[in-house]
Amino acid sequence: MENNKLIHSNNVKITPGLTMDRAKMEICPPHDRWRLVFFTFILHGLGTLMPWNMFITAKSYFVDFKLNVNGTMDNGYGVEAEATTSFDDINYATNFLAYIGFASQIPNVIFNWLNIFINMGGDLTKRIVWSISIEIVVFIVTVILAMVDSAAWPGAFFWITMISVIILNMANGIYQNTVYGMVATLPIKYTGAVVLGSNISGLFTSLISLASGVIFDHPRTAAIYYFITAMFVLLLCFDTYFALPLNRFYRYNELMNEKESKAISNNVDEDNSKTPYWTIFKDTSMQLFNIFMIFFVTLAVFPAVHSDIQPSSNDFVISSNYFTSITCFLTFNLFAMLGSLTTSWIQWPSKKFLVIPVLLRIVFIPLFLLCKYQPRGITRTLPILINDDWVYWGIAVVMSYTSGYLSSLGMMYAPQCVQGKYQITAGMFAAAMLITGIFSGILFSGAMPTIVSSLS
Repeated sequence: MENNKLIHSNNVKITPGLTMDRAKMEICPPHDRWRLVFFTFILHGLGTLMPWNMFITAKSYFVDFKLNVNGTMDNGYGVEAEATTSFDDINYATNFLAYIGFASQIPNVIFNWLNIFINMGGDLTKRIVWSISIEIVVFIVTVILAMVDSAAWPGAFFWITMISVIILNMANGIYQNTVYGMVATLPIKYTGAVVLGSNISGLFTSLISLASGVIFDHPRTAAIYYFITAMFVLLLCFDTYFALPLNRFYRYNELMNEKESKAISNNVDEDNSKTPYWTIFKDTSMQLFNIFMIFFVTLAVFPAVHSDIQPSSNDFVISSNYFTSITCFLTFNLFAMLGSLTTSWIQWPSKKFLVIPVLLRIVFIPLFLLCKYQPRGITRTLPILINDDWVYWGIAVVMSYTSGYLSSLGMMYAPQCVQGKYQITAGMFAAAMLITGIFSGILFSGAMPTIVSSLS
C-alpha cells in the first residue's frame, strides 16, 4: 500500500502522506506500556524543582560549615582553620535562606515568563538540552567549591554561590517552563505526573540529605556526594528526554497534536496565524488564578512560618529535637506528594468549581499564625489560640495534601481550556503562574513576623 493513499480501516480515515508506522498508530492507538512516559515525566518534575530543594535543604552545610564564623572549625583537610568574624560574614550566614530565596526565584520568574514569548535557545529540544547542561555545569562548580577550603574567604564563597544559584535558576526557569509546555499535548494525567514529580523532589532531597549525613562523618564529604546526586538526576532527565521520541505512545500524541494544529491552521487566515497570547491567557485565566493562589498560600506559610512553630507540650509523641523536621518538612513533602498522586485516579472538583477549595485554603494563613508560631528575635503579641500539637499537625497535613492535590488539578486543567494547537503555550503560562505564586508567597511570608508582633 503506498504512503500517499488514504487508508480506511474500522471507519478510521488516515491522513495522506503518512508512513506505515504512523498509519498503524492511527488505526491502533498505542498505550503507554509499563507507564514509561508517565514515569519519565515524574522524573522531569523531580528535576524541575531539584535546584531549589537542593540548596535550601543544604542550609546546615552552608551556614554551619562553609559560613561558620564562630572561632575555629574543622575544615576537613586535617587542620583547624580560623574563621573570619566580620559583620558581613555573620550577615551572610544569618540571612542565607533569604538570599537564596531571592537569588533563586527572581531569575526563575523572569525566565519562566520570557520563555513563553521569546524563543530562548531554539526549539523545545534545544531549550531542554541547553538548560539541563547549564544546570549540570553549575552543580559541578558547587561540588568543586565543597572540595576546596574556603575558610579564609567566606564572603567570596558566598557570592560565588549566589551567582551560581542565579545562573542555575535562569536555566531552570526555561527548563521548567518548557517541560510543562511539552507535557501539555499529552493526556491530562501526564501534567499531573510532572507536578507529582515536583512534590516528590522535596521528599527526595530531604532523604538524600539525611542519608549523606548519616553515611559520611564530615559535612564536606556529605555535601560532595549530596550535590553529585543532583547531577545524576539531571543526567537521567537529559537521557530520558531523548528516549521519549522512541516511544510509540509519545509519538502518537505528537502526531495527533500536529494534525489538530494543521487542521486549525487551514481554517485560519494568514494574518491571524500568530500565537494569540492574550486569547490563550483569557481562556486559561481561571486556572492560572487557581495555580497562583494555591502556591501563594502554600509558600506564605511553608517553610517560613511552618518551620518556626514550636511544640506546645513536652509530652508530645515527637520529641522537640525532631518536631520541626517531622511535623513541618517531612509532613509537607510526604502529603503534598500523596495529594499529587491522588489526581492519577480522581479529578474533582471540575474546572468550573476548582476555585472554591482554592479560595478556602486562604484560611491556612491565619490558622498557622494562631498556632505557637515564634519567629526568632521577635516578641509575639498575637494570642496563641491553637495550643494543641495534634491539632496543629492535623492542619499541617490538610494544608500539605490540598497543596499537592489542588495544584496538580490546576496544572492539568489549564491546557484543557484551549485548542490543541495552543496547549503548549497554555502549559507554559501555567508553569509561569506556578513560579510567580511561589515567589509572591515567599515575599508575603516576610510580613508574618510583623503581623504576630503588632496585633494583639
